Amino acid sequence: MAEVQVQEKGGKGGKVRSKKQNTRVDMTPMVDLGFLLITFFMFTTTFSKPNVMDLGLPAKPKDDKQKPPPTEIKLSNSISLLLGKDNKIFWHQQDNTSLTDQNLNETTFDREGVRKVIEQAKANAADKSKFTVIIKPTDDAVYKNFVDILDEMAITKSEQYGVTDLKPWEKAIYDRKVGNSGAAAATTAPATK
Repeated sequence: MAEVQVQEKGGKGGKVRSKKQNTRVDMTPMVDLGFLLITFFMFTTTFSKPNVMDLGLPAKPKDDKQKPPPTEIKLSNSISLLLGKDNKIFWHQQDNTSLTDQNLNETTFDREGVRKVIEQAKANAADKSKFTVIIKPTDDAVYKNFVDILDEMAITKSEQYGVTDLKPWEKAIYDRKVGNSGAAAATTAPATK
């Protein structure tokens, strides 16, 4: 049991006074009150709410018979965006036979970068109603870049877009492109002791 002890002041000599009783305060109810307050504030505090991104995905068909046939997207009606490491983004409008290091173009996530590329590709599309953006994050990409590119889809009003993995031929070109830019940066960097 917790209590407050009051120190006695005793002196020698002097007048004789009646002895006063020490005041004794029981602190046990205060401990109970403290726990009640802690519990109250824990239950009334709003915790951080999770950030949820709404992705409108089509319903999964129950039968294989109901599955629509795979659609072929024409190169003139699409653009492929590759999300890379170090906040880099690459784009192309090529197939597996014509994609090279030179036509895998790098851009940025700002207004003059990927947004302008998407808008130009949409303007040059053969059929603007079927224009599709294909987003391909690499293993090196970060989640923030994926969210940023989905925001660009909303800003550019690109309603048809898809997320898929890199094809092996794209990955080979991407690795060469990232490897070349990394090697060039290493050779131009001054040597430090």
